[in-house]
Amino acid sequence: MMNLPTTIQEVQAIAAKLTFKTNAYIGGEFVSAKSGKTIDTINPATGKVIASFTACGAEEVNDAVKIARDAFNQGAWSKKHPTERKNVLLKLADLLEENLVELSVFEALDSGKPVGEIMGTDLPEAIHAIRWHAEMTDKRYGQVSPSGDESVGIITKEPVGVVACIMPWNFPLMTTTWKLAPALAEGNSVILKPASQTTLTTLRLAELCTEAGIPAGVIQVITGSGRIVGEALGRHKDVNAISFTGSTPVGCQLLEYSAQTNLKKIILELGGKSPFVLLDDVVDLQPAVDAALAASFWNTGQNCTANTRIFVPENRKEEFVKLMLQGLEENWKMGDPLDPSNNMGPMVSEDHFKSVMSYMDKALAEGNVPICGGKSPDGRIYVEPTLFVDPKKGSVLLTEEIFGPISCIIGVKSNEEAVELANQTEYGLQATIFTNNLVNAHKYARMIKAGTVSVNKYCEGDISTPFGGLKMSGFGGQDNAEAAHDQYSEIKTIFINLA
Repeated sequence: MMNLPTTIQEVQAIAAKLTFKTNAYIGGEFVSAKSGKTIDTINPATGKVIASFTACGAEEVNDAVKIARDAFNQGAWSKKHPTERKNVLLKLADLLEENLVELSVFEALDSGKPVGEIMGTDLPEAIHAIRWHAEMTDKRYGQVSPSGDESVGIITKEPVGVVACIMPWNFPLMTTTWKLAPALAEGNSVILKPASQTTLTTLRLAELCTEAGIPAGVIQVITGSGRIVGEALGRHKDVNAISFTGSTPVGCQLLEYSAQTNLKKIILELGGKSPFVLLDDVVDLQPAVDAALAASFWNTGQNCTANTRIFVPENRKEEFVKLMLQGLEENWKMGDPLDPSNNMGPMVSEDHFKSVMSYMDKALAEGNVPICGGKSPDGRIYVEPTLFVDPKKGSVLLTEEIFGPISCIIGVKSNEEAVELANQTEYGLQATIFTNNLVNAHKYARMIKAGTVSVNKYCEGDISTPFGGLKMSGFGGQDNAEAAHDQYSEIKTIFINLA
């Protein structure tokens, strides 16, 4: 088993030796933009510039799409035997595992995510995702229709063609592998667009893809502004599918681009305002409290499935709040993301910090008073873990996706009231229920409107379960499981007359 660094000094020593790729990766080469423009990426923990990345425009997008299309048509990857594609992807997973520490430090510098969390969760899950989808590559079957003796109907699955994946900044490499692995497994050419705040690991991933044996042009990385590159990809008539994880307004814009151009497939994993529901039959509160803390403050609250509305029985609320405060004090340490002992870091950028604090200001202006936190502890872009109890009706704490370490606890009179309030949101991504009663687990999980409902654990399922949202939280498909392969393929019927 790999020896992971355990001290900040070890991680800092690794960081000091890193070198950064800063150009886009197009056609198997690192290239700068024809405009010469660049974008700075900032270390959120220090405020210092890490590197200046190529700011691609429409010209680079056109080049990448043409190269991706040519690679697809030539068939070096798209027509490769599925078992051969599987073996290349398995080699890619091995390379990520060999470079796990380096990639984790890249991501901690770039995003402000705690390096211990990345090494222990994000990278292992990314590697597991590649291996899981690799193994699925040569295990997907078509069908033969029941068309009688005079005909045979063959239903096949073919790669969609050129796929563009637009990633978020909160789980940069993990969400990339969720999209990239099934898209490549199906034989597509893939264009990756990392968030402008978090580009380092995606460019390194492109190098490792080439090293693993993925042909030039099959995977490319377009760096730069999400608005400029995202629109160019969204409007491009030779892009066959876009998979996007991010905000609901941007997802809606991509749907418009598709409607205005070539009706390309659009797969969206969007925002959330996820509920945590403690049912009245729970005896031991501690496991629920531990889960509620993770659901609220994992990744410093910068998480689309963050459970920031915690519904608890009124007669258990005081005890629950006490245990939450105790758990925060004992187990949730904020500080330098390069210190493996920390599990909360800064906001990803100054702009996002200002957005989170603006919601804090609105909540305070509404008359809500936090029972802990509520401030920036050092004047930089860290936000203290913050809890409110029984926020005012209609508060931003109940309606808006804040995307920071701000959560609220709401007392309820019954399980039915908890579920009714849980469903009072335009989102439907994830929900958590705690119960000691199997009947209640089934009953209330079915009543909550969310793409994933976890019971007695805060989670998003695993790689074998589809992940996507209902209502304004998702559209067009799901990440993970075999469902992810379906969205990167087309169904074709071949009908043969035998008479």
